[in-house]
Amino acid sequence: MFNSKSSSSRDAATSNASTMIGAGTTITGDLESNGDIRIDGILNGNLKGKAKIIIGADGVVEGNIEGLQADIMGRVTGTIRVQELLFLHGKTEVHGDIYAGKLQVEPTAVFNGKCHMGANIVELKQEVASAVNQ
Repeated sequence: MFNSKSSSSRDAATSNASTMIGAGTTITGDLESNGDIRIDGILNGNLKGKAKIIIGADGVVEGNIEGLQADIMGRVTGTIRVQELLFLHGKTEVHGDIYAGKLQVEPTAVFNGKCHMGANIVELKQEVASAVNQ
């Protein structure tokens, strides 16, 4: 009865799922998601997503972020690696280096760190990081 779905249906549903960490929630540890993820609470750890990452206005990430796309409206302390577009909205505060295919920054956002842009930069940096970790 509970196993009526095929494994391919479950895999497709999991990859399209969205995850939300609500305001008032604090997580300590690394998170990894195959679908979109939104943080409106606090994450003390690294965040890795294979789709879009959203850090809400009250969201805080104390760790590294890696993903396909990201919209940041809250506060991040750590390195951000985004393959496509990284958008820093509103009163965003980012303290750390950025590696992004493209970067869009609103005038009210604060960014302190080094910025490396272009698809080649993101891919090269990931390859170097993988080689170092092995």
